[in-house]
Amino acid sequence: MLELVDVSAGYRGKTVVSGVSVSIPRGSWLAIIGPNGAGKSTLLKSIAGLVSYSGSVLLDGRPVQDLSARERARALGYAPQVPLLPEGLSVTSYALLGRTPHLGILAREGPHDMAVVDQVLARLDLSSLAGRLLRTLSGGERQRAVLARVLAQQTGVLLLDEPTTGLDIGHAQALLDLVDRLRTEDGTTVVSTLHDLTLAGQYADRLLLLDRGTVVASGDASAVLDASVLAQHYCARLVVMEGPDGKPVVVPKRRPIE
Repeated sequence: MLELVDVSAGYRGKTVVSGVSVSIPRGSWLAIIGPNGAGKSTLLKSIAGLVSYSGSVLLDGRPVQDLSARERARALGYAPQVPLLPEGLSVTSYALLGRTPHLGILAREGPHDMAVVDQVLARLDLSSLAGRLLRTLSGGERQRAVLARVLAQQTGVLLLDEPTTGLDIGHAQALLDLVDRLRTEDGTTVVSTLHDLTLAGQYADRLLLLDRGTVVASGDASAVLDASVLAQHYCARLVVMEGPDGKPVVVPKRRPIE
């Protein structure tokens, strides 16, 4: 159970996110959506403990800030939108960094850790790239490598900042399917930011719409992905239709040529 109570955060004295409260049950998926600059990434970093915040972030009733660094790394897996990748590491070596919280002091990775990483790479279609250096990968391949490291942590909570950035539709679907499977089979709790509103509505149990740092809508996809609400906060021309699975599909409308 992850709970945010009146969370506010910002940088250099400027408030970016203000008064966010939401409960995220174990094994559920919350997608944070909103226009550019709405505070989505800042809110995710607050949960991860990467920016200062006021209010409370609770994991099973315990303040996350009270966890030790090792406890936090075992509980929360965070994948940034723009990661800083170390030079000289292969995909496998980088993914193995995700096993660090599970190792003792001065201990090295063992067969179990290698098996976890091999399985994660296979799931993310990275097995053929296992020996490649990170700097030789395409943008989409690097994004999947970052997710491999996070998934190798085997945490109870995944915090994913725009996980489909740079991925084609096939790899984006495969990645989100994998995250969804972890959620349903292992009880993993997922909090992600997503620009693609249709994908957010298809995969998340609940959507949180931010604009200018405050919550303007919260609920299931049918409640939040309302054409008038989205048009107002995104300043966009769009229609919302029902997809083949009954979930809403957000379609942009071209401006008529006069």
